[in-house]
Amino acid sequence: MDTVVEEIPTTAETTTPKVVALLAEFPDVDSVVAAAKKVRAAGYERWDVHSPFPIHGIDAAMGTKPTVLPWIVLACGLSGMLLGLGLAIYANAVSYKFLVSGKPFMSLPAFVPVIFELTVLFSAFGAVFGMLALNRLPMLYNPLFKSDRFRRVTSDRFFIVIDAADQAFDESRTTELLLSLGATAVETVED
Repeated sequence: MDTVVEEIPTTAETTTPKVVALLAEFPDVDSVVAAAKKVRAAGYERWDVHSPFPIHGIDAAMGTKPTVLPWIVLACGLSGMLLGLGLAIYANAVSYKFLVSGKPFMSLPAFVPVIFELTVLFSAFGAVFGMLALNRLPMLYNPLFKSDRFRRVTSDRFFIVIDAADQAFDESRTTELLLSLGATAVETVED
């Protein structure tokens, strides 16, 4: 009995990995803060600093703008307040007028608990979902996760990552810049 083995045609496309970023390692806090100031001064806009702990002053060095999250929370809180007020007015003064001991149909002190609860609820939803949206979470994959060097960011290393999508990005010039700023190693991140 002969066995027939069919060859499945394969596409032998060789895809070259796409460069997504340059990863520069720095030995300490002072060097990464100084490098961040110079990267910002060089005109890069799509880049980030990674460290094992929060660094005082890094936001100013990077030129990070304040977040819009407080405005999102305020808008959601005001929406909850107006919804609570509208719901209480509609339920007590429009839809079901029920006279109790001669009390007025529209009594603001009686509406305060509903207004307060809906304000807090909508503010909390705005904070949580606004934070998730602004941080583009959940992000289940990032090409940086493939780098063995980058794994040390949670223990004792400091990194600057410059995105290849930045308008000022040129792989050779950006590598030279990062090395001139005191980077101990510069790695090309591919995906």
